[in-house]
Amino acid sequence: MKQNAGIESARDFIPGSRRPLPIRFEDIQEKVEEYLPGGDWDRLRRAYVYSALHHKGQVRSSGEPYLVHPLEVAWILADLRLDMSCVIAGLLHDIIEDTLATREDIERYFGPDIADIVEGLSNISRIQFTSREHQQAENFRKMLLAMVDDIRVILVKLADRLHNMRTLEYLSSTQQERIARETLEIYAPIAGRLGIYKIRSELEDLAILFLDPPGCRHILAKLREKQKISSGFIDGIRKTLVDQLEKNGIRAEITGRVKRLYSIYRKMRAQNIDVEEVYDYLAFRVITDTPKDCYGALGVIHSLWRPVPGRIKDYIAMPKPNMYQSMHTSVMSDRGHPFEVQIRTWDMHRVAEVGIGAHWKYKEGKVRGTEEDANVRWLRQILEWQQEVQDPREFLKLVKVDLYPEEVYTFTPGGKVLSFPRGATPIDFAFAVHTEVGHRCAGAKINGRLLPLKTELQNGDIVEILTSPSRNPSPDWLNLVRTSRARSKIRHWLNLDRRQRSLELGKSLCDKEFRKVRIGGKSLATEGPPPAVLSELGFSSADDFYAAVGYGKVIPRQVTEKLRGRKDFREREEPRIHKAVRRVLGWKDEKVQVEGLDQAMVVLAKCCRPIRGEPIVGYITRGRGISVHSDRCTNVEKLLFDPERRIDVEWESERTTTSTVQVSIRCSDRKGLLARITAAIAEEQSNILNVDARAAEGGQGIISLTLEVDDVDHLGRILERVRGIGGIHSVERHFR
Repeated sequence: MKQNAGIESARDFIPGSRRPLPIRFEDIQEKVEEYLPGGDWDRLRRAYVYSALHHKGQVRSSGEPYLVHPLEVAWILADLRLDMSCVIAGLLHDIIEDTLATREDIERYFGPDIADIVEGLSNISRIQFTSREHQQAENFRKMLLAMVDDIRVILVKLADRLHNMRTLEYLSSTQQERIARETLEIYAPIAGRLGIYKIRSELEDLAILFLDPPGCRHILAKLREKQKISSGFIDGIRKTLVDQLEKNGIRAEITGRVKRLYSIYRKMRAQNIDVEEVYDYLAFRVITDTPKDCYGALGVIHSLWRPVPGRIKDYIAMPKPNMYQSMHTSVMSDRGHPFEVQIRTWDMHRVAEVGIGAHWKYKEGKVRGTEEDANVRWLRQILEWQQEVQDPREFLKLVKVDLYPEEVYTFTPGGKVLSFPRGATPIDFAFAVHTEVGHRCAGAKINGRLLPLKTELQNGDIVEILTSPSRNPSPDWLNLVRTSRARSKIRHWLNLDRRQRSLELGKSLCDKEFRKVRIGGKSLATEGPPPAVLSELGFSSADDFYAAVGYGKVIPRQVTEKLRGRKDFREREEPRIHKAVRRVLGWKDEKVQVEGLDQAMVVLAKCCRPIRGEPIVGYITRGRGISVHSDRCTNVEKLLFDPERRIDVEWESERTTTSTVQVSIRCSDRKGLLARITAAIAEEQSNILNVDARAAEGGQGIISLTLEVDDVDHLGRILERVRGIGGIHSVERHFR
């Protein structure tokens, strides 16, 4: 049963999403014959029969036989004009996951290349994880790794997701929102990054249709009204273009259309306007034979209508990172209606529609590209990132950043063009040139002027990087860079540097402790921890142990405790450093449990003062134990740039102490209000440690309180009680 009304009518504005009749195997064969004459039709038919046999009796949520789905996926792949193996993989893509068939069966009947693709698709969703965030990140990581090995894995996955989105109305509203959001955040940007506009645009339109049904219904109703009015206008513009281009000897195909649903939706949200205020909702496409004709057509268009300043983009001379080439210009019609025109050749149009699929060659079951292919470089970068970034959630964040580029084109002094996301800085530029150039970046000249490294790059900038042997990456650089490559390289260098520093600190701490111990007449400081003890503690080498001590994960005392039962063990003094440090610094661990580190020193961070019951994050400091922060603390993201320093922490079940918290209140400046506030807090059994009240402009007052609370629920009751007092404008917990 369908869960969303109006989906069918909306499909009129989403090209490709409405199909009058189900796809048949013969339709797929005819489509493939158009571009692969003499194909292996026997193997294609065997794949169809094999899929039909194994999916027999299975039914989709729509009530259709399950076989409809692999047929639709194969049709999408054939429509992209992909190779025979890819189309066959589309027919078989769910076989391993949803039936009793095995990889060995697929390889025996259809060959190793198809078996690799189908297994790669199955592996993406096979592993189970403890949290949905972690599962999504790890699955996405595996999908990208499979894509690096064979791009056809992601092409089949995109086709699979596209057909699932076309039938999403048959799932529950919760499933619809989850799948649509994942599609908009992950799959549509991947399709865009690979240049597959045909799939990306439909995924975006379908996703927003389910994420904001009321908003889309409003837009679609207005578009239908505009369509009635503008149909004659579109025909008139098209006729004028055809006549004028023919007069100038330019042969071209011209089409006019209303802009995509998601494009209009995004513009409305970005500019906070209504559909009536979206004037450039019409777009025309001019497809010519040669690049020379493209520039000629641009001149003809600008002679007919006045161009809108700043809206001319030449992606022919400077292609996008995903290989997209086209000329974009916005012009004003005689009636005062602006519209956009895209001008490209037939080859450019092919690349714009199917992206990377137009440039990949298939050899020996693997996909290879040319050295100049920007997507090849991007896939190689992904492989580098996954080797350097161990935390899958961090990996997902890095790749998400790279999936949303807004192009800024810059030049090296030698004239090479480098593209970056909007907001990129010279540090991004340095790492794009070479990793070592990034590591030694000391300054930058932009258009001949020496400017700070935080300067944002602009289109057309000529950038020269200045290096110094003594310069190294700084943690502050992470706040300046925008590209995943630069961020990954900086984190990797900082991690190595911090490990080295932790190693040196660990050796120093151990030296002080081990000098007091002798084993078999030799000092433990000279010999180091015995291998058996290191293995028992979970370390493969002494350096790993010393680094762990420097990080604060373990304490040197644990080695001596493991050795204490030996006959040749001698200890001159029973040190009480741990207890002394805890007493002097006021560290207490009765509130928080640290998984696997019962003896670790734990301190509640003073920057956020976490309260019992709220989500908390553990951070391993270097040599100073575990620092526990609220997950809302503004310092958490900055501290946890090294995922290895994150550790699971939880509140003890039994409450033994209270917590202090600061609360900020903005209120009207009226008599007796402070007394009512303190009385309300007292009624909730909370002790007020400090009060600071002052008058502000506009007849308002600001009150800062320091309270003692039992847990986060206790704080919530207090805040709710205070908010109910007349004259209170806002009550918020204050994080320092």
